[in-house]
Amino acid sequence: MKFDLHTHHERCGHANGTIRDYVEAGIRHGLHVIGISDHTPYFGSEEDQPFPKITMKKSDFTNYVNEVLRLKEEYKGRIDVLLGIEADFFPAHAQLYHEILTQHPFDYIIGSVHHINEVSIFNKNRWKNLNTDEKRDIKRAYFKQIQASAQSGMFQILGHIDAMKGNYPSFSGIRTPDVIDETLQTIAACGVAIEINTSGKTKLSGGWYPADDILARALHYGVDVTFGSDAHKPERVGDEWDEVRTRLKEIGFTSWVYYKEKQKQIVPLD
Repeated sequence: MKFDLHTHHERCGHANGTIRDYVEAGIRHGLHVIGISDHTPYFGSEEDQPFPKITMKKSDFTNYVNEVLRLKEEYKGRIDVLLGIEADFFPAHAQLYHEILTQHPFDYIIGSVHHINEVSIFNKNRWKNLNTDEKRDIKRAYFKQIQASAQSGMFQILGHIDAMKGNYPSFSGIRTPDVIDETLQTIAACGVAIEINTSGKTKLSGGWYPADDILARALHYGVDVTFGSDAHKPERVGDEWDEVRTRLKEIGFTSWVYYKEKQKQIVPLD
């Protein structure tokens, strides 16, 4: 059972291709299941599209949902198309996002932290002129917000949980005793999965999110894992799926999961 739950398309303003392009790419790459999970609109603003290169328009959100549902029916029997979404976790707006997202029949919702203290996690300039303690404070704040996202009850999957290393590889070496274990314990207690996201190869850090040492700790605490290419162009759909499956088996995982109608589907790693 081959699946990819994290794909984007042209509506968000920083990806290429239509939803159909990603579905067709999934078929070409031998997927049985493809999840469409573009970025939610920025519901916390009165503007329709305050960030046109980051998120879709609020006025286009229903069109997005309906298009995925149409394609789900059209491709039935060829590939299972799932309706997903990637939602930023903004604590101040969490209730608003929850109210809007529960109005639609999502198979799953990916919760991702992309901003800490209103600065993008991928902004490498945020680290300039900071001392060791200040860097530790940022890293702790990042993982604390991931913990809060797990506890919110809004998500089935947490996206790229160490992606702050993306454009700042030294992030992984910032010592923050216990915060990662605490985060994984929280995620496990909340019954939320984490994704192995292969888009790290497109950033300065290279590699996957999360790193192998975090995956080993996730296994220890009983955290479920899933797969997402985080494709922003159709040719990356399913990227490195086989390599991830092999690595997970080496670490000691025996299964991974995907979600349909928000119900966990367990897939053996055979």
